[in-house]
Amino acid sequence: MTDEEFQKTFLNPRPNPNLVLNEDVEAVPINADIDWTTKGMVSAVKNQGSCGSCWAFSAVGIMESFSLMKGKSVNLAEQQLVDCSKKYGNQGCNGGFNYQGLAYVKDHGITSTSNYPYTAKTQTCKTDGGDFKISSVPSTKGCSGLSSAIASRPIGVSADATNWSRYSSGIFSNCGRNLNHDILLVGISSTYYKIKNSWSATWGEKGYIRLAPGNTCGVCDDKSPWVA
Repeated sequence: MTDEEFQKTFLNPRPNPNLVLNEDVEAVPINADIDWTTKGMVSAVKNQGSCGSCWAFSAVGIMESFSLMKGKSVNLAEQQLVDCSKKYGNQGCNGGFNYQGLAYVKDHGITSTSNYPYTAKTQTCKTDGGDFKISSVPSTKGCSGLSSAIASRPIGVSADATNWSRYSSGIFSNCGRNLNHDILLVGISSTYYKIKNSWSATWGEKGYIRLAPGNTCGVCDDKSPWVA
């Protein structure tokens, strides 16, 4: 597809009136390699399809990793967030924010994908609630905060993915800071950030992308949430 078709299908500009571009943009020295995928704390790569629901997949990825760290594998329903979290400022397939999806789950809970299958379309909400609960949605901001938080858990981040369509492998840095995509930060090293995407395991490095450290693609600009 063309660049225009790609951006219209997979990305959503995220106008955030509360976002102030972060000045902490320098790469933070990293003295250790952290990769939560090798520790078994990251769920399988999924596919959002032709729906601007990356924010829901990022939120679910955060919660699935949280559950894995508690010793339980779950497959949570992105579609429930797409359909049911509009009152929290999300717009279904037309975009949203991972932390607003998590705020919905904090108030209502979330069910499994088997109970609420993914359709890649915005639908009428079928159920509010579910057995999976979270108690809080902490977050950090800035490159130093990101580097510190990832040492304890995978965390959600936002990025400018405008130029990601042709990525296949390697360390990527060809991007601006127009945030339009939510993903999951799963690892960090002295030379890259490792990101889990939601465009299927056939994209990139088996569904992942490695970004140059620092504020590459604006990953340090918006708040980066996790759950407790």
